[in-house]
Amino acid sequence: MEKTDVRYQTYLNVLREELVPAMGCTEPVAIAYACARVRDELGDLPDRAVLKVSGNIIKNVKSVVVPNTGGKKGIPAAAAIGFAVGHAKRQLQVISQVTEEEREVMRELLENCPITVEPSDGEEIFEILVEGWRKESCVRVRIIRFHTNVVLVEKDGEILEEKSLKAEAPVEEEDLLTVRDILDFADTADLEDVKETLSRQIRFNTAIRDEGLTGKWGAAVGATLLESWGNDVAVRARAAAAAGSDARMGGCELPVIINSGSGNQGMTASLPVIEYAKELQSSEEELYRALLVSNLLTVHLKTGIGRLSAYCGAVSAGCAAGAAIAYLHGGGYEEVAHTLVNSLAVVSGIVCDGAKPSCAAKIASAVDAGLLGWNMYRNGRQFYAGDGIVRKGVEETIQTVSRVGRNGMVDTDREILRIMTEE
Repeated sequence: MEKTDVRYQTYLNVLREELVPAMGCTEPVAIAYACARVRDELGDLPDRAVLKVSGNIIKNVKSVVVPNTGGKKGIPAAAAIGFAVGHAKRQLQVISQVTEEEREVMRELLENCPITVEPSDGEEIFEILVEGWRKESCVRVRIIRFHTNVVLVEKDGEILEEKSLKAEAPVEEEDLLTVRDILDFADTADLEDVKETLSRQIRFNTAIRDEGLTGKWGAAVGATLLESWGNDVAVRARAAAAAGSDARMGGCELPVIINSGSGNQGMTASLPVIEYAKELQSSEEELYRALLVSNLLTVHLKTGIGRLSAYCGAVSAGCAAGAAIAYLHGGGYEEVAHTLVNSLAVVSGIVCDGAKPSCAAKIASAVDAGLLGWNMYRNGRQFYAGDGIVRKGVEETIQTVSRVGRNGMVDTDREILRIMTEE
């Protein structure tokens, strides 16, 4: 692919905008970010606050530990730490630097400042509306569709910032992604154009992997895999991604590089590939090109589903990682495409019931499916069109999976939310 090709710059944009650092699970951090914007505009702490959030936000914040809060969970904790810290310019790293004094402010806010949480009344799947009052002054901040997409900042009835609601995603060109073109880009990309982005992903995500493998976070799924099944590379690949999630869902205060708005997806897309590259003694160039495959395929698979749904995002990343491992073994379009189809046929349908420790186990299952898809194909076995949702060709199969996640699981999403909010 030539650098002058519009797809080349598009793919660079996708990588730079999707592979960004975040501290903590991205939904509570998005709440903290919105609240920090409110604090910054108010110029002081609020006396009271109302948060109106969509169901998927409620689902993904309910059970996950918010970093730098002393182990607290839930929307009020995420809001309070955002108010306490401010500094919204940090965006998804808004709570990466928290002093003990700010934690004390957070605790006082939780005790003395009414923070009301209500379901949003709009149709946006991803919506956070924060209203904060200081005496007679009121600031409103609205985020929709993705984590840093602030579409409204209003103070005392005056609109300070407003954005068009037309764009569905931070990168409008994502619909230009195809499996064949992704491989073309990965084969030919000037690595100087992507080295900084990918080296940061390797550095950040391996650091939290190592922390997760200590076994003190969450349900210690990563450590359990190694203790139960040994040190084979396939086990290590699953354990690495799971361990990163163990730490992240447990409130570890290390940043990760996300993918498609999710730290779990960012770790799942990268850590198994890194593990296989080490086993195969791959060169840095080979690793970087395989990471291009995994990251861009993850974005491609997620684009049709949407940022948040009842469809577990780790499935997309795990299947993409399996395809990238096929690529790392020298596979081309046929190997990658068949790996994707095989793996998607296995694990599509795993539900997302919010961010919490069991995400690590789902990640392990998704990576296992990705590896199974690759091993099936190289042993001359595959699923065929007509086998359930599998269609003729990888792009057609991706489209059917997108339909399942985006349309078919809407009622599932509602029922999951009802179950999770039952007393």
